Amino acid sequence: MDYDVEIRKLSPAFYAAYPNSAYPEILEKEGRPYTCLLIDTHEDYLICVPFRSNMSHREGFRFKNTRRSARTRSGLDYKKIVLIRDSAYIDSGNPVVDSDEYRTVITNIAKIASKAAAYVEKYRNHVSGISVLSLREFQRKYGTSTLPYFHDILGITP
Repeated sequence: MDYDVEIRKLSPAFYAAYPNSAYPEILEKEGRPYTCLLIDTHEDYLICVPFRSNMSHREGFRFKNTRRSARTRSGLDYKKIVLIRDSAYIDSGNPVVDSDEYRTVITNIAKIASKAAAYVEKYRNHVSGISVLSLREFQRKYGTSTLPYFHDILGITP
């Protein structure tokens, strides 16, 4: 599959539309947005996977052999994926990413994009009843996920 990717931040317009009080699983650190890997899978939405300093679970891409990963469990967090249709939700500024993590992302981009898209698709298939996971597996993979906030974008109706 072909993916287009870039590293960006979410805009203030995104955080105004998705305030932490109503969407507590969406990451926002002290009023500043997280840097994300923006993946265009050529669906009608973009997948935004945030860079994290400390992931306490396995649902993501963990960095290895980077300066930050020597101190923390840094990586790209699939549980905190945000789905975007509106380009106004993408900040126009240039985000800062550690150079060794950037190289790791570029080297592994096909794997990361494929796994992120599969994570979203598996969620959609479960909630839609197409391929239902066990309750335990669903809770482990999606218990604190942001994906329930984006049912409209995923075409999931209640």
